[in-house]
Amino acid sequence: MPVARTYADRRETRENLVEVAARLLREQGAAAVTTRAVALAAGVQAPTIYRLFGDKDGLLDAVAEHVLAVYVAEKALKADSGDPVADLRAAWHTHVGFGLANAALFSLIADPGRGSRSPAAAAGMEVLRNRVRRLAATGRLRVTERRAVDLFHAAGTGTVFTLLSMAPQDRDPGLADAMYDAVMQAILTDAPALPEESTTAAAVMFRTLVPDLAALSTGVAFQGNRLLKSEVVSLRREAAPPRGRSLATTLLQLPWAAVFSLLRPALSSSRSRPRTPERVSAG
Repeated sequence: MPVARTYADRRETRENLVEVAARLLREQGAAAVTTRAVALAAGVQAPTIYRLFGDKDGLLDAVAEHVLAVYVAEKALKADSGDPVADLRAAWHTHVGFGLANAALFSLIADPGRGSRSPAAAAGMEVLRNRVRRLAATGRLRVTERRAVDLFHAAGTGTVFTLLSMAPQDRDPGLADAMYDAVMQAILTDAPALPEESTTAAAVMFRTLVPDLAALSTGVAFQGNRLLKSEVVSLRREAAPPRGRSLATTLLQLPWAAVFSLLRPALSSSRSRPRTPERVSAG
């Protein structure tokens, strides 16, 4: 058999094994990618895998490299919009979407041992560096290019892993955008100010303290309740109040500092009070 034909057959077999393993990885996870399963699905003998890849890890490296190379090539081909910030946002969403769609593969790629020796991973980082460099050229970076790249990469990887650790129905749809905004606040000189979440802050503070309210003494609880009621009534009785104002809006106008300064001593004493040990009957 001609050498050229032998080489072509070898390359074709290798590509087929990589594609089969990538499909198993994507559809069934890393545990499904065994030499036996891949060989069976590809219609070859298991020793062929060892001959071409060395072992299972070698096969997984080839799979990660193949899929990542295709992803990076597609990302590199995307035309710049002319707005480096918009391009970074698009790259962020592409990265997060790729990670969520390829959970098992993303774990392989993010492995420092594999990523450090992956040409495709290096190419992907170079694409990110180029995008950050274009942003730096506009004079809008408040940190070095390297720090901006590292922050962007670390935040993106962490966001994907955090979302993957949750069941799909439990994932916070706004987490990725919130993390992106936080990164841009850290690296840009002119990042848009984050919206003031005074409603959220008040709700979080109140929710934190609510479980302890049952432990308050009757007197303190009564005083706190009376203060809250009087303030709500006062706000509701304002002359010509804005039509349709929500209860949340009203509550946010309450003197929370005064309310919690009244409740805090009792809350502190209830938390520090040792529990009375339960009696165990002698019977």
